[in-house]
Amino acid sequence: MTYIPDNIVRIRERIAEAARRAGRDPADITLVAVTKTRSAEIVRAGVEAGLTDVGENRLEEALPKMIAVASPHLRWHLIGHIQSRKAKAAIEAGFALIHSVDSVKLAERLNRFAVELGRSQPILLECNVFGEATKSGFEMSNPTRWAARLPEIAQILALPNVRVRGLMTIAPIVEQSEQARPVFARLRELRHYLSAQLTTSPEAWRELSMGMTDDFEAAIAEGATLVRIGRALFGEWA
Repeated sequence: MTYIPDNIVRIRERIAEAARRAGRDPADITLVAVTKTRSAEIVRAGVEAGLTDVGENRLEEALPKMIAVASPHLRWHLIGHIQSRKAKAAIEAGFALIHSVDSVKLAERLNRFAVELGRSQPILLECNVFGEATKSGFEMSNPTRWAARLPEIAQILALPNVRVRGLMTIAPIVEQSEQARPVFARLRELRHYLSAQLTTSPEAWRELSMGMTDDFEAAIAEGATLVRIGRALFGEWA
C-alpha cells in the first residue's frame, strides 16, 4: 500500500492543473476516492495519506468500512444506486452526501427516515443526460424532458429533511476523455436551467458530481466540483 500516497499526490496535481487550465480554483474541486471492493485497511491507508472524502457504491459494503475506519475528519459518500428498501439504513449510516437519488419515491423515503431520526440529509439528483438505457437517473436527455421533470424536481426540493445540493451523472465509456465533454457540458447546462426555473437557495445547485479516472479532467473543464476516482488511486478493481 506504499503506492497510495504517491498516487494521491499525482491525482491532486492533475486535478489542480485541470482546474488552472479551466481558469478555476483547484480548492473548489473535491476528490472523492472510490473504494468499492477495497479493504478497510486500504481505506485507512488512504486516509492516513490525506484523503478526506471516500465514496462507496454499495451500502452493504460501505457500512462495515465506516465502522472500521471511523474518523471525525472523514466524509463518506454513497455514490451507487440505492434500493428503496435500504433508504432507512442509508440515513442511519450518516453519509455526508448521497449522490444517487434517481426518483421522487426514493427522495421521499429518504426524507421520511431523516424526519424520524431528526436528521438533514444532503443529496444529489442523478441525471441521465444522454438517455442511455443502461444508465440510472432522471431521464434528462433534452430540454423537453427538462421541462417535463420540473414538477418532480420541485417536489423533491420541497421535502423538509433532504437537502438537494446539486446533480450527478455518469458518462459513457469513451476512447478519449474529451469525447465525454458533451455529457458534462449538458449536466452543467441542466444545472443552470433548474437554477433559473426553480426558486430555491443557490446551495441547491452548488455541486456537480461528474468525472472518474478516465475522464475527470474533461469533467473539471466543464465545471465538476466532485470527481469520483478509484482506479487511478488504488489500481485496477479487484
